[in-house]
This record gives sequence, structure tokens and C-alpha cells, in this order.
Amino acid sequence: MTKKIQPSKKSVKSLKTQKAKLTHSVTRDELSLYLDDHLQVARIKDYCPNGLQVQGKPIIKTLVSGVTASLALIEEAIALKADAIMVHHGWFWKNDDARVVGQLHSRLKLLMDHEINLFAYHLPLDVHPVLGNNAQLAKVMGWKPLKQSERASLGSASVMDGLIWEGRPEASQKTLGQLARSISGRLGRDPLVIGDLNKPIKRIAWCTGGAQGYINEAVSMKVDAYISGEVSEQTFHAAQESGVAYIAAGHHATERYGIGALGEFVAQKYKLKHQFVDIPNPV
Repeated sequence: MTKKIQPSKKSVKSLKTQKAKLTHSVTRDELSLYLDDHLQVARIKDYCPNGLQVQGKPIIKTLVSGVTASLALIEEAIALKADAIMVHHGWFWKNDDARVVGQLHSRLKLLMDHEINLFAYHLPLDVHPVLGNNAQLAKVMGWKPLKQSERASLGSASVMDGLIWEGRPEASQKTLGQLARSISGRLGRDPLVIGDLNKPIKRIAWCTGGAQGYINEAVSMKVDAYISGEVSEQTFHAAQESGVAYIAAGHHATERYGIGALGEFVAQKYKLKHQFVDIPNPV
């Protein structure tokens, strides 16, 4: 007769611990494929490569997210013993110098010396309906995005495949002045405001970052105000002459939330250690 041997409590605990350790990581290639699919990278034409930009360790346990792949962010990631960095503003932009010299050399060398993976998602992160910069800014500001049916009933123009969002401000943001004060308080940065502060605001459009060039698209949407990150000389005239108020709330300030949300989403899915690092930038 064969005697059945029951595993000891200690061995069962050890197996559970080993299993837990195994589930607290993801391979570089699995994460890359998953995010390329989840953010629909292939369908979006961009000015830079999206996805894995620099190859590092094959196994990722600790993830750092931040707005821009700056030297300061890399140094913080090293201090946090990160295996990967995830950013909105990566490298290798369309008109960049292709040589690995100067600033790029310093950043790349530090990253590769520590075998840290660099993932970057630019426009795919901007337009994502849940984790994107526009979606997350609306969440922070309490704005209610309009549904497609509502936009159609208002005769609103196309929102450029999710790049420009449209919606209604919350009740405490009924005038341009109130909207600007709310942005200042929640984003921690005083915005530049073009327009009459007493102007009633019922419907707004927004696109985070350097999207001031889309003000004419916002005007065609017949909104009361358009909010973006930066401002150009011609933006002032477009706002003044169209009657659509404009708020430049800060490139960095408006794009802190999407990448942090993406990092946290990934961390929860794969049970990774995650830290969003905000490197201050007044622009």
C-alpha cells in the first residue's frame, strides 16, 4: 500500500511565495506587444516611433513612468532600481539629428549602462478613450465629454479621430474666469488666458500639449473656449477674431496624467511595482 505524503505547511507556503514572485513580473516582449495592441499603435501616424524605443532587461518587475525621457527622469529611475521607463515624450523625432551625440548620447548611455527599457507613446496615448491625456485631463478637471450623438445634434465638426475632445465644464466653471481659476488650482500652474473673463462658458474643446495650432478646428466646433498646453503668436489673433476664448494651461501640466494612468494600469495588470515621477517643467 502506498502512503500518500501531504506537503508540509512550510513547503506549501514556499510554493505560494514562488508563484507570487513569478506573477510580479512581465517579459519585455510581452509588455511591448500588449501595449502596441491596447493603444492601437499601428493605426496612428506619428512623428516618432511608438512602443519600445530602447531595449533593456528581458524581465520587468519595476516600472517608472514620467512625461519626458529626460536625463533627470533616467537618474530617478536608476535610483528606484527600475527595469523600464514609460514616457509620453520619447526620442527619435522626425526632424531630429540622427547622430548619437551630445544630449542624446548622455541619455542613451546612461539608460543602456543600466539596461533599462524605454517605452514611449505619443499620439496613441493622447487619443486613448480611457488612459489618454485628453481623457485623464477631463477626469482631473471634472469635464463631461460629449457623446457622438450629442456632437451631431449640435452640428459640431469632426474631432480629428479623438485628438480634440469636446464637452461641458463642471458647474463651478461657468465663466472663463472661473474656468481659468479651476485650471490653476487643479493643475498647480497659472494658465495664460485670452478672452473676456466674464464670458459665459457652456461648451469647451481641449487637446493637451502643443496643440495650439488646432484652434481653427476648435472654432469650427462652435465651442465657447479651447484649452491646450502651449500658445503661439498667431493663437492670440485667432482667438480674438473668432470670439472663441483660449487657455494655454501648460504643455507639461496638461500631459502629466495620461502616462501616470497608463503606468498604473500596466502595474495592476502585471502586478508590477510602479512609480510615477514628475520632473517639474514650467512650459
